[in-house]
Amino acid sequence: MPEKPKLAVYWAASCGGCEIAVVNLHEKILDVDAVMDFMFCPCLMDTKKKDILALPDGAIAVTLFNGALRTEENVEMAHLLRSKSQILIAFGSCAKGGCIPALANFTTKDELLNAVYIDSPSVDNPAAIIPSGTTSFPEGDIHLTGLLGRVKHLAQEVEVDYYIPGCPPEPHQIWNVIETILSGNLPPKGSTVGCGTLTVCDDCLRTKEEKRITAFRRNYEFYPDPKACLLEQGLLCMGIATRSGCGAPCTKANMPCTGCYGAPEGIRDQGAKMVAALGSVMDIGDTTGLSEEAIACRVADFLKTIPDYAGLFYKYTLASSTLGGRVGGN
Repeated sequence: MPEKPKLAVYWAASCGGCEIAVVNLHEKILDVDAVMDFMFCPCLMDTKKKDILALPDGAIAVTLFNGALRTEENVEMAHLLRSKSQILIAFGSCAKGGCIPALANFTTKDELLNAVYIDSPSVDNPAAIIPSGTTSFPEGDIHLTGLLGRVKHLAQEVEVDYYIPGCPPEPHQIWNVIETILSGNLPPKGSTVGCGTLTVCDDCLRTKEEKRITAFRRNYEFYPDPKACLLEQGLLCMGIATRSGCGAPCTKANMPCTGCYGAPEGIRDQGAKMVAALGSVMDIGDTTGLSEEAIACRVADFLKTIPDYAGLFYKYTLASSTLGGRVGGN
């Protein structure tokens, strides 16, 4: 009986949701096991790094690499799994665009460590100790890997064959990708798979009319109409600047899309796309006879209703955006 192709799932700087999405294949995970040798997944299996090092190059058929690159160990594993894998897939928003970890790129590594270990009101650390390097104990040494100067997405360090978006990817899309890989009918390298080419608005069944927005409201401030477009109701829904394919589960649950599938086909910068869209729907009232200063004040008042530009527009894509959050070193 021929040996089954090997499947690996690796977890870098991420929350673990991508592993849960794989398990959420439910009974289909047995179908995956029937055709592939699921042999490396640190949070589920006891395969060691030395076992991967011992493999010949290209021994792993497919690696689903989730998580951004935050530490030196993440970078080391990215290069190791690249060399051992025939197909390396940036799996989920963190690996594809940096996601939540990459928001740290708006500050420096030192400022981040100070905020976590010294300045936080919930931390008691009078000696201002920041964990780092190697600490020796009678039982052995503990080594903490170093932090990178900024968070990277996977393709900034190694060659990526395909991208699967989502935070996490939807299980039905994961299955579609696995079926495509097993069929051998692969799209061109560098393609984003397991998604659509349009926007979440095209998947969303809510009624859409002319968009004229006078101010934004937060989710907790009101209960939105379950049938009308959320953006038109003043909720900052990213669906207009987000790739389709998820099936719009958030808007079906009366919550705005937060943008986890990233930019639509042909759009490089999701945040810039959203800013442009908002500029076309912003309603500051009749400006006839107003001075430029008065108009600017109205625009400023409108923008004050958006609480967190970076966290809203670049929550999932900062590391891959035009901005990049280029702070700190390599």
